[in-house]
Amino acid sequence: MTDFGLLGKNISYSFSESYFKIKFEDENIKDTSYKNFDIKSIAEFPSILKNNANLKGLNVTIPYKEAVIPFLDKIDKKAEKIGAVNTIKITKKGKLKGYNTDFYGFKKSLKPFLKSHHKRALILGTGGASKAVAFSLKRLDIPYTFVSREASKKKAPLTYNSLTEDILSTHEIIINCTPLGTFPDIDHCPNIPYKAITEKHILFDLIYNPEETLFLKKGKQQKATTINGYEMLKLQAEKSWKIWNS
Repeated sequence: MTDFGLLGKNISYSFSESYFKIKFEDENIKDTSYKNFDIKSIAEFPSILKNNANLKGLNVTIPYKEAVIPFLDKIDKKAEKIGAVNTIKITKKGKLKGYNTDFYGFKKSLKPFLKSHHKRALILGTGGASKAVAFSLKRLDIPYTFVSREASKKKAPLTYNSLTEDILSTHEIIINCTPLGTFPDIDHCPNIPYKAITEKHILFDLIYNPEETLFLKKGKQQKATTINGYEMLKLQAEKSWKIWNS
């Protein structure tokens, strides 16, 4: 039996488990399972490895994409540059190597929607996922600015309270990397001046459950192009699968 899984906190909403179960059935992949490892603290991670001898790979989600790094034996160059890991390969010798497939999934799902006027981006949130988004935007030659609850020269020069309609009008791509609006808290969204959004904007939400978050609904009301995180999830999941089986 070969086991894979998702490491995270409060992840009952996650589609990864059902996504891989369907994949295994559709592709007739035998003796393979995928399950959620829902832990309250990253300190519980070693016990998961100890109690699951058949574990060959893991996806990592909020809030452990950065916290898991000290537990790894090696880290891929791209993941090291990003500073976050969302995929772990467990070798035959039991060594843990970290990768980041989020940046690949994000870049590939955003690219088809880009037009010449999409020149600058706002990244809402400063967690592990936002780092992969920033890495992707850099590769697409799109300048970006982080937005957070508290200002920081290095991390996030802008706060939600300092966002003006002028700032939004000159940043045509807005990416929600926060968990705000994730099921079951579907009545929440980032606090930004949505009135400044136009049909020239792209609103990208990394959340995929619900399919249309309040953030995306508000963008659609302003005639913006809206994208949820499902395509990104599929792309990064398939990339993870290739890594585990390489």
